Amino acid sequence: MSLIQPTRVAFDDPDLRNKRAALVAELRTFLPDDSVLEREEEVRPYECDGLSAYRQLPLLVVLPRTVAEVQRILRLCHERRVPVVARGAGTGLSGGALPLPDGLLLSLARFNRILELDPIGRTARVQPGVRNLAISEAVCPQGLYYAPDPSSQIACTIGGNVAENSGGVHCLKYGLTVHNVLSVTFVTLEGELIELGSAALDSAGYDLLALFVGSEGMLGVMVEARVKLLPIPERAQALLAAFDDVERAGRAVGDIIAAGIIPAGLEMMDGPAIQAAEDFVHAGYPTEAAAILLCELDGTNQEVSEQVMQVRNLLLDSGATEVRTSQNEAERLRFWQGRKAAFPAVGRISPDYYCMDGTIPRRALPEVLRRTAELSQEYGLRVANVFHAGDGNLHPLILFDANQPGELERTEELGGRLLELCVEVGGTITGEHGVGIEKINQMCVQFTPEELRQFHAVKAAFDPLGLLNPGKGVPTPRRCSEYRLSTPAASGQPCQHHPRPAALS
Repeated sequence: MSLIQPTRVAFDDPDLRNKRAALVAELRTFLPDDSVLEREEEVRPYECDGLSAYRQLPLLVVLPRTVAEVQRILRLCHERRVPVVARGAGTGLSGGALPLPDGLLLSLARFNRILELDPIGRTARVQPGVRNLAISEAVCPQGLYYAPDPSSQIACTIGGNVAENSGGVHCLKYGLTVHNVLSVTFVTLEGELIELGSAALDSAGYDLLALFVGSEGMLGVMVEARVKLLPIPERAQALLAAFDDVERAGRAVGDIIAAGIIPAGLEMMDGPAIQAAEDFVHAGYPTEAAAILLCELDGTNQEVSEQVMQVRNLLLDSGATEVRTSQNEAERLRFWQGRKAAFPAVGRISPDYYCMDGTIPRRALPEVLRRTAELSQEYGLRVANVFHAGDGNLHPLILFDANQPGELERTEELGGRLLELCVEVGGTITGEHGVGIEKINQMCVQFTPEELRQFHAVKAAFDPLGLLNPGKGVPTPRRCSEYRLSTPAASGQPCQHHPRPAALS
């Protein structure tokens, strides 16, 4: 039995059917017909996010067009004690937008306008349904771009990026979403409109903006964000280094950072991921390599020229068997094409895959890669590794077949072991995908009961009734107790706290 999947409830359950009818009648008093989806075939596309192993039909789906409509919807849910799950593009990978059988799913897909571009102030004011890549496309003529770039940037939206604190290839140098958002406007469950942050670099009071970013829809429903824009670098150049040993590639990452160089991106792929990506997009990857590193440097012409030679020598000294340097923009983009397409590429070689997300200190990369290989053998499940090596954000892809009895459950257990390994070496159970339902059990490992009580207290301050995305992000004490009892490795042990080092060295 799955340790993660909530108990599924039938869509035509009589109690739910009556609750649905009553709520729909009230919603239709102020929403157009096409904004309320109530039939099973209408709500089926919303049954899961990118973590498709777990599915549940929502009570109903609403698609508002205005902030006023969002406020009225939330007030109604507050009055009727109806849980609410906000959803963006549905590309999340932690089950953060998994619906509730007795809850309303609030889609923000129609909030897709760029409200204001300020090239002088280098900011953009956008609605949550704006695609990540659309911001950079809109400001490219002004020589600007938006730095965070998740692999799903062509489809994922800013609302989801804020909810999960998304990163991407360039987060090593330019930061995660939290470092690139100046303000957010959100609606509370009671329907109040609140703005956190400002157009300035700092604002008075507690830093509630940083608290809201990464809160996974548990504190409020975002309806607007102001993001930072950066000048497009004068030059960007990429290097591709091949290694015949995965651990040696991991050590090379630390060598580059130790030399005082902060690349715009520093990514790693192991053998199975290299082969899958090459078969899919034909990026010219060396398929005989055990691992490759992709390192991008950007800045002025002189700065990049110097750093390219320095990094090339570092890679060769670290044991690279081959180092290629992009000779033009087309080749640079081709280097990245395989990395950006790695997830769908792996999907071609396995009936299913489970994408994990944890972060470790860079110094622990060789050890964690070795132990990942050992766990892969122990569970009899292949693991392809694709990750943001520069900031230690791992994305092991566990390959499995959900049609084989017990294989999903074995995959869940292996994934949990990998996340707990991240905590053991001084890291954390997430880097950019969030906790959702996927990692909620491992929250019991990373945090003490006292710390979890404080998380619940913060949640209660924003959402006293606990109706915004309930059951996600922060486990209850009962769940932690049940997890320890059901997991041999944790049985009889208290929640342990492994503090992260001051810096990911």
